[in-house]
Amino acid sequence: MSFDAVVIGAGPAGYVCAIRLGQLGQKVAIIEGQNFGGVCLNVGCIPSKALISAAKLVHKVKNASKMGVHVDGVRVDLDQMLAWKGKIVEQLTSGVKHLLDKNGVEIIEGMGRVTAPSRVEVQSEDGVRVVETKHIVIATGSHPIEIPGFPFDDEDVWSSSEALTPKQLPKSLLVIGGGYIGLELGIVYRHLGCDVTVVEFLDRVLPNMDPELSKEMARSLKKKKITVKTGARAIGYEKIDGGQLRVHVEVEGKEEFVECDAVLSSVGRAPNGKGLGLEEIGVAVDESGFIAVDAQRRTNVPSVLAIGDVTGQPMLAHKGSAEGLVAAAAIAGDKGAAFDPAGIPLVVFTDPEIAAVGLTEDEAREQGFDPVVGKFPFRASGRALSLGEIDGWTKVIADRGTDKVLGVQMVGPEVTELIAEATLALEMGATAKDLAMTIHAHPTLPETLMEAAEDVHRMAVHILT
Repeated sequence: MSFDAVVIGAGPAGYVCAIRLGQLGQKVAIIEGQNFGGVCLNVGCIPSKALISAAKLVHKVKNASKMGVHVDGVRVDLDQMLAWKGKIVEQLTSGVKHLLDKNGVEIIEGMGRVTAPSRVEVQSEDGVRVVETKHIVIATGSHPIEIPGFPFDDEDVWSSSEALTPKQLPKSLLVIGGGYIGLELGIVYRHLGCDVTVVEFLDRVLPNMDPELSKEMARSLKKKKITVKTGARAIGYEKIDGGQLRVHVEVEGKEEFVECDAVLSSVGRAPNGKGLGLEEIGVAVDESGFIAVDAQRRTNVPSVLAIGDVTGQPMLAHKGSAEGLVAAAAIAGDKGAAFDPAGIPLVVFTDPEIAAVGLTEDEAREQGFDPVVGKFPFRASGRALSLGEIDGWTKVIADRGTDKVLGVQMVGPEVTELIAEATLALEMGATAKDLAMTIHAHPTLPETLMEAAEDVHRMAVHILT
C-alpha cells in the first residue's frame, strides 16, 4: 500500500503532523515502536508535571499554617501518587491513538527504517513490512545523555524516566546537572521530604538562561535547603555500607564526597537521528544526530522531512508540534508554509516557576538593539500576596528606538501560564506601550506584565521607579 506521507515517531511532533495531514485530506500512516505520545506524554512533560503538582501540594499543605490552616499527619502514599500519574498518562496516550484513528491515519506498530527516499521498512513482532510513500517525516525524538561513571541502571543511577517511577523515595538524592530538568525533579523530591544536592559543571544553575533568572533560582534553592555545588564535576561513585552511594565530586580542583541513596543524571538529551538509514540515502545528519532542515522542515532530500528534537534546539514539545503543522502544510502543497516563529516560549516548572520568550537583555544588545528594561516584582502584586507566593518578578525588554517588545523573562507564581501573552506580543510585533495600554483584570497575576511594560518608560504605578 502506498501513502502520501509516512511519519516515523508518534510523539508531540509526529502525531500532530499525522493528524493535520489527515485533516488536509492526505493518505497518511504513522509508525511507532514504543509508546504513542512519545517521551512527552509517557516519561517527560506530562508525568513530570503531574508529580510536580502533587509535590507542590504536599509542600503547600505542610506550610499552610501561615494562612491559619493547620494540617496534621500529612502522609505521602507513593504507590497511589504514581498510580494517579499513570492514569493521566494512559488517558492522554489512548486519546492520541483515538485521534489518529478518527482522522484516518493508519497506525503501524514497529520500528521504522528508511531504505529509499520513498520507502520505509517496519520491523515488528510479525516480521518486516515495506511501506511505499511520497513523503517521509522523521519525528523520532531524543534520549537522555549518559555521562562517564554514571551509566543508567534503574536502581542507583536514574535518568529522568526512572526519576518519574521510583520504587521508593530515597532519603537523599544527588542531581547531576543544574538545568531545568534536574531542578524540576530535584525540587519534587525536596518537597516530598528528601535531602537534595545539585552538582553543576558551570558557574551557575540554569546556565543557558538569563543570569537574573539563575540568581533568583539560586536564592530559592538555598531557602529550600537544597545544596548546590557549582563549578563541580561528578567523577564516579561506589556503593558503601547500608546500600548507600558514595559519589566523588571535583569542586574547583579538589575532590569531595557526597553520600546519597540515588543519583539522578540529567545533563541533557541527544537526538535520535542515527540508525534510521538516513545517511545511506543521502540525508544530511551531523555527528550528534541532528538533521538539517529548511523552513518547510525538508531535508536536502526533498521527499524526506524532519521535525521535533532531531532538528535541533530548542528541544521542546511545543516547538516540535508547531514544526509538525508546518511540515504537514508543506506536504499538502502549501508553498508558503514556513517555520519562522518570532519567539518560542520556554517554561520551567520549578518552584517558583520560570518562563521566558524572545531575547534577553544581553542577546538584544549583541544583535544590535538598544535594549531598555522594565521590571515588576510579584511582592507588589495583590494576587501574588493573596496566594502566598511573592518571590520573583516579570521583566520586559524593549528596543529603545521602536519600543518593540524583544523579550520577556518571568520567575514566580504561574508564570508558565502567563508567558502566553508575552509570546503573542512578540508574534504580533507589539510595543511595550501596547502591553501597558491593555487593560488587565484586577487582581490577577498578568497585571505584572502590564506593570513591567509601564516600567519600560518608568511609569509603573505600583512601584517606585
